[in-house]
Amino acid sequence: MPPRSAPTARQQRLGGELRKLREQSGMSVQCAAALLGVDRTRIPNIESGRFGISDERVRTLALNYGCRDAELVDQLAAMARERDKGWWEEHRGLLPAPLLDVAELEHHAAELRTAATAHVPCLLQTEEHARAVLDTAAPPLEGPGLEARLALRLRRQEVLDRQRPTPYEAVVHEAALRMRFGGPKVARAQLEHLLERSAGPAVTLRVIPFDAAGFPGAGQAFTYARAALPQLDTVQLDSSHGSTLLDAAPELLGYHGLLDRLRALSLPEPASRDLVHALARDLER
Repeated sequence: MPPRSAPTARQQRLGGELRKLREQSGMSVQCAAALLGVDRTRIPNIESGRFGISDERVRTLALNYGCRDAELVDQLAAMARERDKGWWEEHRGLLPAPLLDVAELEHHAAELRTAATAHVPCLLQTEEHARAVLDTAAPPLEGPGLEARLALRLRRQEVLDRQRPTPYEAVVHEAALRMRFGGPKVARAQLEHLLERSAGPAVTLRVIPFDAAGFPGAGQAFTYARAALPQLDTVQLDSSHGSTLLDAAPELLGYHGLLDRLRALSLPEPASRDLVHALARDLER
């Protein structure tokens, strides 16, 4: 099997978790290679995600690394069995890899929690609103690149519509809801869409009102993607420089706590919906 030229974030995560187990055991790369009967260069390539690994070999390594966490081993073995390419691979080469990594992360998440202060979260945007947001990009997006980003953003929303939708909680600041991307008509339709989405079983919407005075953190939008096991959770950060994925234990703990603090500042769900409804009604005038 040839090496991967562009391993996905999930493939890199599997390799990274195997590296953690090896380093915790104190085993050298050479000894790990001997366990599998491969050249010593294969282990760094597996740990970087450039080479795949079978679920049987994952279990062999984990056993010899002394890992006693059966659930973790099962999850890593399941990740190793994943062979089908996700729909986001259709955009590889046209869009930056970090955008595709976000779609992959959301697709596999057991639960998603988002905090946003300046924009409506991507998974809750209408097509018109999303296009208006993308139109403000600097440098400007044009032609196929813009359309591909829009298509990716809208298709990512399928995690909320599939037969077993991913539970999704969005904590959104009132400032984001008052932004009029695309003008009043588009803005009103976006607010109505939030009301429609949050009326369903998968989406929980909570709004931090201006009355809250302030909020912890830098105001950077981020998503906490919960996995089947806490040690496999991931935080995805949005910034002007692109998307960043974090998975170190202290980072996960910090952002989990930040989300809880932001949630505590937000209005209860009924009051949040009332505020969104009032903002939409104001745009009718």
